[in-house]
Amino acid sequence: MTTTAPIVDSRVIGLAHYAARAVLERVLAPYGVTFQQSVTLRLVAVADGPTGRDTLADGVVGAVKADASDAHGTIDELIAAGLLAEEEPAHIRITDAGRELYTKVSAETGAVAARIYDGISDEDRAVAGRVLTLVTERANAELTTPKK
Repeated sequence: MTTTAPIVDSRVIGLAHYAARAVLERVLAPYGVTFQQSVTLRLVAVADGPTGRDTLADGVVGAVKADASDAHGTIDELIAAGLLAEEEPAHIRITDAGRELYTKVSAETGAVAARIYDGISDEDRAVAGRVLTLVTERANAELTTPKK
């Protein structure tokens, strides 16, 4: 266990991200669902109703920095798997099977997250949340500026 806290930087953030993502992928594997599929499914599951296909794809692009064509491909995969359904005109909704999967995965990842965050104070989590939100905002801004 680390006793000296490192200063937050891209490496520390990346290590935390990849560790957490590996945990999620371990939960998803038995269901045959990929990380990007789980992100896409979640966006529809937490929406207040059917979501426009392009809006959903934009959400995936924003969340995982995927290419728009990859995001649309992931939507198609989830439709083919019966986890999402496309309604006219180009609106995506979660199916009963998709909702069931989302609920199971959420419960499993929630239990793992509780173990991971156990003993970390709310104050420390709030500070980390503020710092990581600011880093995300600044990194996203960098992605929208022309490369020098």
